[in-house]
Amino acid sequence: MGQNNHFIVADSISRLPLPNASLFDQKGNLLGICNSNGKTPYISTSNLPVTVRYMGFKEKEIANLNQDTVFLQENYFELPEVVVATRQKSILHMLAYVREYSSLTTYTDTIFLFREKMVDFMVPHDRKMKYRGWTKPRILSSKSYYHFRNSKGLDSVSDECDHHFSWSDWIGVNPQMQINRKLKGTEIGTDTLKGKYSHSEIWNKNKDKIIVDINVLADSTTRRWVPDIGGYFKDNIDFENFKVHFSYDNVTGDLLLPNDLTNYSFNIESVGRGHSLFRFNRQDEDYFVSTYAEVYFLDKEFISLKEAKKWEKHDFNSDEIEIYEAYEAPELQPHILSLMERVENIDKQQIILSRKDDPRFRYERRRINNFSLGNRILNMVKGMTGISYYKYNKKRKKDWKEFRDKWNEKRNSDKK
Repeated sequence: MGQNNHFIVADSISRLPLPNASLFDQKGNLLGICNSNGKTPYISTSNLPVTVRYMGFKEKEIANLNQDTVFLQENYFELPEVVVATRQKSILHMLAYVREYSSLTTYTDTIFLFREKMVDFMVPHDRKMKYRGWTKPRILSSKSYYHFRNSKGLDSVSDECDHHFSWSDWIGVNPQMQINRKLKGTEIGTDTLKGKYSHSEIWNKNKDKIIVDINVLADSTTRRWVPDIGGYFKDNIDFENFKVHFSYDNVTGDLLLPNDLTNYSFNIESVGRGHSLFRFNRQDEDYFVSTYAEVYFLDKEFISLKEAKKWEKHDFNSDEIEIYEAYEAPELQPHILSLMERVENIDKQQIILSRKDDPRFRYERRRINNFSLGNRILNMVKGMTGISYYKYNKKRKKDWKEFRDKWNEKRNSDKK
């Protein structure tokens, strides 16, 4: 069989194509995503082996281009059960693990970012509630790994960058969405909605599981899936690609609810990242931004309004919550692991000492060393939300320890 530079990505059971499946090269760089027919972008032999990934399915590595179709197997896993909302507990608190791959590119410079985050969402079950919560991911803990390259051969890494170019903080969950009318009352089915310019939404239903792939640029009506980013369309940001993937499980009735959402991913490519956020290099030079991110839900629970307000008011420190990798998340590629190792081996203390004449570093050392008893008392006062700061932290640490032990126990038992 002759060699191809494209292939189709499909479900191994239904044989249906998987639109928006992602393609990574051997260095972990995103090569692109499949079109609405599951066809990959052009693949050069220099990029082999490539990894095909579609959330909810097991990823697959492709070492050659001698096949017309690549079939992915569904990745079965169990999420904790979510108790039905009651009048007393009507706000859904969702905890998630996020992976993102972002890049900022000019004609001479490139910044690559791999980031892991723990985030949460607070979504009222009833839209009529005065309490709004938040549907964008709130960062609880984060670790960033940057790789800098330029035309002069610079190759450096860091866990910090002066420019915030990622799109990952803007794509969240929707309170509820109507199920495609053609799929209502059916057990298995698929439907494709056509937008003004191309396919806008592709729906796949298999019993109580529903997957929706959205091309946000195909039609203005698709922006209802990404309400928190709508303002950027008004700012005339030049989006070149904007696709989102949502997976739901245990769906009953005619609505897609946030407590049924198991994971979602998205790929955004743009020229620029917002006029008021930053300027990179020369002001007359275009910069290109790309973000691919995966969001895996770890836990969901309906809580009371009082509990929700306590969570909202708490100011999380970066070291307060550990990052827990989702069980179904694929193993990180060697190139990403190498980047993480380089960043984690940076001797920050030596860098600070070598630049001790820089007043910014002198201020940083003072700020850390001067964390006085007065600061601690102020933090305690802020933490007084109906229960003592001491009891609050004791309970939180106990809950996180139980969650970590149960999660590790499940991962170890499943790997045996």
